[in-house]
Amino acid sequence: MFSEIQKVTDKAMVFLQKKALSALYIPKQKLHMAMNNTNAPKVQLLYDLCKTTFTPSGLSSSPSPQPIHKLCSLLDTFGPADVGLKEESPDDDRGHGFFGLNRVTRWAQPITYLDIHECDSFTMCIFCFPTSSVIPLHDHPGMTVFSKVLYGSMHVKAYDWVEPSCIKESQEPGCPQVRLARLAADKVLTAPCGTSILYPKTGGNLHCFTAVTPCAVLDVLAPPYREDLGRKCTYYVDYPYSAFGNGAQISNGKEEEYAWLAEIETPDDLYMRSGVYVGPSIRV
Repeated sequence: MFSEIQKVTDKAMVFLQKKALSALYIPKQKLHMAMNNTNAPKVQLLYDLCKTTFTPSGLSSSPSPQPIHKLCSLLDTFGPADVGLKEESPDDDRGHGFFGLNRVTRWAQPITYLDIHECDSFTMCIFCFPTSSVIPLHDHPGMTVFSKVLYGSMHVKAYDWVEPSCIKESQEPGCPQVRLARLAADKVLTAPCGTSILYPKTGGNLHCFTAVTPCAVLDVLAPPYREDLGRKCTYYVDYPYSAFGNGAQISNGKEEEYAWLAEIETPDDLYMRSGVYVGPSIRV
């Protein structure tokens, strides 16, 4: 009797051990993927890094430079193929990569917006520009933005607000006030080039993009635009310092480094369309 009970007990123990081991079993393919993440698409690595770096309020109040450096280093390696784009040539200036539309007059071509991923903490997106197209001067309130030119050449003009703020009443129709800003950048970026970063109060938080050639820009915005939380995209027009400069004090630099910015409505000639991102998918 005892020996029969012992046999049953032994069989039960073996069964329980096998069941416990099966619960812990990790398929070889998943284990390989976890141990060999370096084979993940760059866009997946970018998503993973953004996920650990940003919060719904952006960067921490005293961010470490290490995550910023890691993001820039990764973005610096991106090319058009990493996000499913094909570089446009100036002779085939359609400005939207993969739509295969017939060539039409350049001014009629839209800027194409490709949404890669958006959450409460950050947005990953691409803008594809035909030659001479423009995203007018606009701001990024409380946001940090990483921009990487994937192909082509783009002119960037950027400002930061002068602090403490200097505001004047304007005589221009439709522009009741102007505010003083200092030039942060006025240059052409040509791929391959390094990643540009703007911060809430430095680095050129207000910028304008003009396509010198067909080009594309990969952007990471943290946190995303969200009007109900005070992060509304506002457009501006800039005036030379001499236009309203009488009486305004310049404590640093020359007059040419300053401009007066007036808020305007979204420009009627901002021609943008949504496209479909066809690059590597992201596991969220």
